[in-house]
Amino acid sequence: MKISTKGRYGLTVMIELAKRYCDKPISLKSIANAQNLSEHYLEQIISLLRNAGLVKSIRGAYGGYILVREPSEISAGEVILALEGPITPIENIEDESKAQRELWTRVQQAVNDVLDHTSLEDLAKLETDDMDGYMFYI
Repeated sequence: MKISTKGRYGLTVMIELAKRYCDKPISLKSIANAQNLSEHYLEQIISLLRNAGLVKSIRGAYGGYILVREPSEISAGEVILALEGPITPIENIEDESKAQRELWTRVQQAVNDVLDHTSLEDLAKLETDDMDGYMFYI
């Protein structure tokens, strides 16, 4: 199971929006410059996030993007699901033995639990606060 650059960059965009939540809308150009990413690629990603109802665009000279909900209410799992689809450790799990199906199902549940119980607020705090020793627990 791998998260593609689309998922990683999309999460990066969402964390940047979470860090500046309640400020003015953020342009993709400023995020691209701050993170040294392709603005063109971020435009493709933000379109998927907008279609998933996670961000909205504000037009105009001072326009950009904002989160549609508070960062504490948006999970990393929602972002990854919108960009990558469901996370599965292996394909065709039904072809596996009973013991292996159980193992892969538990692995998938553990990954989903971490993603679903980690908010954008949590991730934004990790980037802005000195949180030595901070860990996520299931």
